[in-house]
Amino acid sequence: MAFLVSNTMTSPALMVLLCCFLLIANGAHQSEACYGTNQKLQSLQVSAPANQPYLTSYHFRPPQNWINDPNGPMYYKGVYHLFYQYNPLGPLFGDKMIWAHSVSYDLINWIHLSHALCPSGPYDINSCWSGSVTILPGDKPFILYTGIDASGQQVQNLAMPENLSDPLLKDWVKFSGNPVMTPPNGVKDDMFRDPTTAWQAPDGRWRVLVGGQIDNEGMAFVYWSWDFIHWTKLDHPLYSVQETGMWECPDIFPVSINGTIGVDTSVLNPGVKHVLKTSLFSDKHDYYVLGTYDPQMDIFSPDTDFHGNSNDLRYDYGKFYASKTFFDSAKNRRVLWAWANESDSTQDDIDKGWSGVQTVPRAIWLDKSGKQLVQWPVEEIETLRGKQVSIHDKELGSGSIVEVSGITASQVDVEIDFELPELEEAELFDPAWVDPQQLCNDKNASIQGRFGPFGLLILATEDLTEKTAIFFRIFKGQNKYVVLMCSDHSRSSLKEDLDKTTYGAFVDIDPHHGKVSLRSLVDHSIVESFAARGKTCITTRVYPKVAVENEAHLFAFNNGTQSVVISSLNAWNMNQARLSEEESFKL
Repeated sequence: MAFLVSNTMTSPALMVLLCCFLLIANGAHQSEACYGTNQKLQSLQVSAPANQPYLTSYHFRPPQNWINDPNGPMYYKGVYHLFYQYNPLGPLFGDKMIWAHSVSYDLINWIHLSHALCPSGPYDINSCWSGSVTILPGDKPFILYTGIDASGQQVQNLAMPENLSDPLLKDWVKFSGNPVMTPPNGVKDDMFRDPTTAWQAPDGRWRVLVGGQIDNEGMAFVYWSWDFIHWTKLDHPLYSVQETGMWECPDIFPVSINGTIGVDTSVLNPGVKHVLKTSLFSDKHDYYVLGTYDPQMDIFSPDTDFHGNSNDLRYDYGKFYASKTFFDSAKNRRVLWAWANESDSTQDDIDKGWSGVQTVPRAIWLDKSGKQLVQWPVEEIETLRGKQVSIHDKELGSGSIVEVSGITASQVDVEIDFELPELEEAELFDPAWVDPQQLCNDKNASIQGRFGPFGLLILATEDLTEKTAIFFRIFKGQNKYVVLMCSDHSRSSLKEDLDKTTYGAFVDIDPHHGKVSLRSLVDHSIVESFAARGKTCITTRVYPKVAVENEAHLFAFNNGTQSVVISSLNAWNMNQARLSEEESFKL
């Protein structure tokens, strides 16, 4: 998961850590193949069919098989690293998961390396589950990860690179003293996982969070260490909430109060606010709260209460889970990764030979309001843009549909700005509408309103029998307008046995004083949409039967009774990202 660069660890402590590894590392090198197979992803003996209309072109993925949580993303000696949960034996979640490993110069084009961590010792013989990377002073990265041990309990383990001079970090050595953390009293063996990036508090000790649950109270346990080997659990969690269940993949990091510049994980000063995020196992959504971290008491005080429901803040209101951030020191930004799982059937995944992709990496920062985060695809994604088409100052009357022609609609980046005249005619907002997803389901793209639905029809057939509608509705509330963003998949495919859940969220903007903007990244079976320059995000997985490859179309539409104006629309064909093997990597 996220990583840390700090220069505050004392030299004696660092020497103790390195000596411990040199003296007692037991040779559990990860240069051997997993399960007796060659480690290179291209050689795994699971073949995928040649016809792959849903295979992504610029979202990160292995060539085949199952992928889920992003683990330990980092920037190290000029190279971006992404580790991730992977089943080398097939397209479904496996009994023995591993850490696969890929590297990049630009976060877009990737080279698959040999696997970083495979089950090998009694402390992880049944799987190497999620975790994080922390970079200690002197550019020394360490992995903390969850192992499923021989008895089936979840324990936390440590590993370090075999060769620190190798910027690819191809080989890793596990600590012979593993595990370094075991489930504490009162915690079930299977409710203790996913250590975060560590940070160093002013007292010089390292802290790390581990997700867990006691009864039905979700929580983030805090552990501290002087040497990164011997860890002690605090007698209280950093933060906990009743009735939220298991907290997976926690993350904590500071964000600048003023500006979009990212900061290192250990930064603690009046110029930052902290973000605490959890992935709730109960509903497979990622939630976050903004607040204050107290390093003396080791507690987190949220600005607003967290409940684990539709009223809470989320990174993304669609298919977006097990996310992880890291501080990119090369560009002084914090970058967010997440897993977008499939919405088709298990049999579909078996037939196509793969399952899961990573969302595009997103820069993330605090909104000017101080009340929420903002996300935007990293600027490098724009290097894949090809042919461009544009529309300007186009009025969309009631029932209007305009095709965006001249582009490959199955693989496109589209940005659109709407202007809304005469907002006084907007429908009244009912205060009882507290759940935006339910509201989008009740008022889908076919239900006419006044201002809305208007937006984009994505991965659509020419006759619109298949379409994914990403749209807005505008309501008049008490003293302000309410903007609703929806992602309607109800008619996304003629295929059956698909999850066609409609997603929705409110957007904190005032359409009376500005434009309503939308950006959607379309990549065959995944659509990532960003409203209001990233204030609200919805990721969807769709599988049209007919609207694939060159049969896919893109439209702008307005199904409201009031006219809206496309002030600008720009769409670009997206070129394919390069996904290759280790031999092609040139330093």
